[in-house]
Amino acid sequence: MRVLWVVAAIVLLAGCRKDSGERSQARPAPVEKQDLTAEARHWADSVAARMSVERKAAQLFLPALYASADPWTLRLMGEYGRMGVGGIVLLKGDCRGARAVADSLYEASEVRPFVAIDAEWGLAMRLADTPRFPANGRISKRAGDQLMFDYGRELGRECRRLGIGMVLGPVLDLDNGQGFIGMRSFGDDPKRTADLAVAYARGIESNGLVSVAKHFPGHGSVRQDSHSRAGVIARSLHEMDSLDLYPFRRWAAEGLGAVMVGHLAVPSVDPDMLPAAVSRTVITDLLRGDLGFRGLVLTDAFNMGGVEGYGSEAAVIAGADMIVAPKDTKAEIGRVIAAVADGRLPERQLTDRVRRILFYKYLYASGNPDEAVSPTAAEISSPEADSISRMLGI
Repeated sequence: MRVLWVVAAIVLLAGCRKDSGERSQARPAPVEKQDLTAEARHWADSVAARMSVERKAAQLFLPALYASADPWTLRLMGEYGRMGVGGIVLLKGDCRGARAVADSLYEASEVRPFVAIDAEWGLAMRLADTPRFPANGRISKRAGDQLMFDYGRELGRECRRLGIGMVLGPVLDLDNGQGFIGMRSFGDDPKRTADLAVAYARGIESNGLVSVAKHFPGHGSVRQDSHSRAGVIARSLHEMDSLDLYPFRRWAAEGLGAVMVGHLAVPSVDPDMLPAAVSRTVITDLLRGDLGFRGLVLTDAFNMGGVEGYGSEAAVIAGADMIVAPKDTKAEIGRVIAAVADGRLPERQLTDRVRRILFYKYLYASGNPDEAVSPTAAEISSPEADSISRMLGI
């Protein structure tokens, strides 16, 4: 795995509670371009070693909820914190709601959680009062690496103001004009898609956030909406390698943070035609083995029809690290625990998944907020955001 660098003023995560019940606040001094790989591994190993099976299982989950400051949602954050979930995914809402939810979960959690959001073309995809950027398919053909890096860096700044530490984007799927992805894609050119996506992600990660490429191994040629049923990638292995897999291969080579695996059957890769998110052939053999990806592996939303009939333990056994948006978080945690108890999921494998999650939480500091205040929409906006938006559309 290539050396990972952390931006200045990164702070360490809150650790597990000490035996006395007091929270340990393991926080290193501010560093600049210091390699924290060894420290991160040591911390992840020590925290995972103190966790029960139940706490480890909970770390695998990212339940989804609206970015709302209503009392019910904030009480739910307390429950999620007590359960020890690995984080949450924010759905639609506004700046105030997003920050209130993030702060509530941080306060309730023993280990600092990931707060994630879909931001394939900026926060306005989910949060109504945030700067707007053009959809990926409408980005100018003249956009280059520096502009995309600046775009990602600006998005990272906005996310940090809201306590968001993980961006579910960019989309690496190629659009051939007939698939479901459409304007979410950068286009049909695998090299240009990789160039734009990698530059955007570098900008995001320069602000200490995790960027998540999706939807492996490539949703672009699939006509089915995996919200309702699993799609099928009807390409030969040669076509897959030269088209769909090319951007993901670049992503893996760059050592970027995470990949989301879709609910896509790939008969040329997995003859059993399992949805990719529960396919060991796709996750462990192809993504981890052939592409050499070493970051976090997330599933697409587990409340979607494309993975109907499979439990979250199937994804973990296949090689996934984190389960996004389960239908019933508590029940799915129970399924993982049961899989450990009956031997389908060796506890060693569960611990390996948790170590990786904690490792990346240490490195990225989970989007440590800039200020402990609830920002207004005006504070999130900036002249730079307006300028970048205009340039992307030219």
